[in-house]
Amino acid sequence: MGTLYLVPTPVGNLEDMTMRGLRILKEADLVLAEDTRTSGILFKHFDIHTPLQSYHKFNEHQTVNSVVERLKAGSTIAVVSDAGTPGISDPGFLLAREACRAGIEVITLPGATAFVPALVSSGLPCDKFCFEGFLPQKKGRLTRLEQLREETRTIIFYESPYRITKTLQQFIDVFGCDRLVSVCREISKIHEESVRGTLQEALHHFEEHEPRGEFVIVLAGADDASAQTPASHATDPDEEEGNENPSTNQDGETERGDRLREEKMRQREEKRRLREEKRIRKENRNQDKRSRNLDV
Repeated sequence: MGTLYLVPTPVGNLEDMTMRGLRILKEADLVLAEDTRTSGILFKHFDIHTPLQSYHKFNEHQTVNSVVERLKAGSTIAVVSDAGTPGISDPGFLLAREACRAGIEVITLPGATAFVPALVSSGLPCDKFCFEGFLPQKKGRLTRLEQLREETRTIIFYESPYRITKTLQQFIDVFGCDRLVSVCREISKIHEESVRGTLQEALHHFEEHEPRGEFVIVLAGADDASAQTPASHATDPDEEEGNENPSTNQDGETERGDRLREEKMRQREEKRRLREEKRIRKENRNQDKRSRNLDV
């Protein structure tokens, strides 16, 4: 049988790619990529020529059996996500589970993942923590937060720039405005930032400064005092009929405005991503030219 490798890739700085990860990607028979365009930039930068195949949350159920059969036939296959470790809020779990069930060796390389540096640099306890990843966007979101209200361990969430202020406000409603938090964005990139303080202070910061990049929220666990004097109970409008929040549902205007703002932010982020890809391609071309000149 072959071997399945789960290979972490940089969450921002390409220098975070490990030597072992590069070797596995070069030696594999096939690399499954969440987005072949994004991984193609990484491959170009490190001169990797292994075939890429698309593998993401929309096709993994359809392709997992064929991948397992190829592994059974002796192929070495690596899995990468756009950034970070496959399986951590990214595709990878399903294939790893089915490969294990089939008796195939599954090896995960140590490497980049966003929440570990965010946790360690937060200044909050990191000896015990729980990782929640992305919360449900609609149904069950506030119910899950209520379940975490008395959690004493440090809690880690992922969030997009389009929902960060809404999420922080929901956290205030559930955990209280004085709960300590560290909100990290653009980890290992040029504009990396960590905003530490209370939930109210973090919300104020991102209301004053436009949120950009992907976010990791590291929230302090509940202590005895906060567990005994909880914040006012928040209700989930998707789960309890008749509980409308006038600040977000009055005439539907606020909701429509939020959608427009989110769409504008998505467009700006997409333009920014395209500019970054263009810059990396230009650097690669310049490196190729310099290499040819040296050869001459």
